[in-house]
Amino acid sequence: MKKKIVFMLSTMNVGGTEKSLLNLISELSREKYDISIYLLLEHGGYLNDIPNDVNVRFFKGFKELKRRLNYPPKETIIKMFKEGEIIGSLKLLILHIILKLTKDRRIFFKYLLKKYPVLDEHYDIAVAYAGPMDFISYFVAKKIRANRKFQWVHFDVTKVGFDKRFVSRIYNEYDRICVVSKEGKVKLETMLPALKEKVTFFPHIISSEVIRSQLDKGKGFNDEFDGIRILTVGRLAIEKGQDIGIRVLAKLIECGYNAKWYCVGDGESRKYYEKLIREYNLDDKFILLGTDKNPYPYIEQCDVYVQPSRHEGYCITLAEARLLRKPIVTTDFTGAKEQIINGETGLIVGVDDREIYNGVKKLLSENKLRQEFSSNLGKKTFHKDFDINNFFGYVDDGNSPSIIEKNKRSALKYVK
Repeated sequence: MKKKIVFMLSTMNVGGTEKSLLNLISELSREKYDISIYLLLEHGGYLNDIPNDVNVRFFKGFKELKRRLNYPPKETIIKMFKEGEIIGSLKLLILHIILKLTKDRRIFFKYLLKKYPVLDEHYDIAVAYAGPMDFISYFVAKKIRANRKFQWVHFDVTKVGFDKRFVSRIYNEYDRICVVSKEGKVKLETMLPALKEKVTFFPHIISSEVIRSQLDKGKGFNDEFDGIRILTVGRLAIEKGQDIGIRVLAKLIECGYNAKWYCVGDGESRKYYEKLIREYNLDDKFILLGTDKNPYPYIEQCDVYVQPSRHEGYCITLAEARLLRKPIVTTDFTGAKEQIINGETGLIVGVDDREIYNGVKKLLSENKLRQEFSSNLGKKTFHKDFDINNFFGYVDDGNSPSIIEKNKRSALKYVK
């Protein structure tokens, strides 16, 4: 009999977490699993990429909750009062006072979700996939019935908003806490030692077959530029570091390099980056290409791939550039050293304008080094000996430690 598994996340926006989920479910056996995705909003560029045999459900009423989740309590209380929701605003005020005294966010989520019943479906496995995200962690823990529950952690918990008090309590209700990089796993265990026995390494699934099959289906560059193309793929956000790239390119141009820097992706920092591009007179040199579900032709055609992120949890786009054997400069975020051997398969630099500039300049100046990095990457392979179906399937045999330990040891070894 098939096991029923549900993954919960916010949307299907074009991003690393969403792409990671699509890759993961593509590897799950349809003979073993009946797969569902539960989304907070019916939104995102990857919605149509969900396989037809996957059940998709949406949180009805989440839009009503968004303002209470996203806006400061004081602002929400005043707004509700002005709109005539006097009783509701007073209840929220009392709740806010209680939260200040107890510092227990579970009370807040319980209040928000009090009129929403537990989902009618019963699952064998429920996964809070968009982690760390407190609302989803709470919802899966309290509003989804399942035999086993898994929490995913995609980010560096030392760099993002992370309520240790809340997390230590709610994550304790999960059977497994899956972290996408080994370094990230160590950081989480250090921050929350009481949960160490629940924490395991579960890497992103990267399919070379899927990526290569997309190379001739996308756009790619069409500006006939004959200089060196630098590429970054990722959401336009300060943590992704594109602003550093703008300043670095300005200095490279000033030093006489014939280069353009392209960014695939969109996000909340786009207007700021456009302003910065104008200030450095780089309108025709630093190109924001926008969102593209298929960035692989751009990666394939670029000369140098740069990941200037201030922090990551692993970085799928770096793995994809590595798979396509591109000369790489990356900052030293969580998981970078698990992907790149500094000086052999790429350059790892500090999150600093000067260090990124020196790294990019080195690759732009030394064509032989670019070729060497590409050649060395071509000798590496992506081993897929991590048994995904058994990892989730341990519910079949009463949480067999042998299967869990086997996966912890083999954990999709990305050979350096």
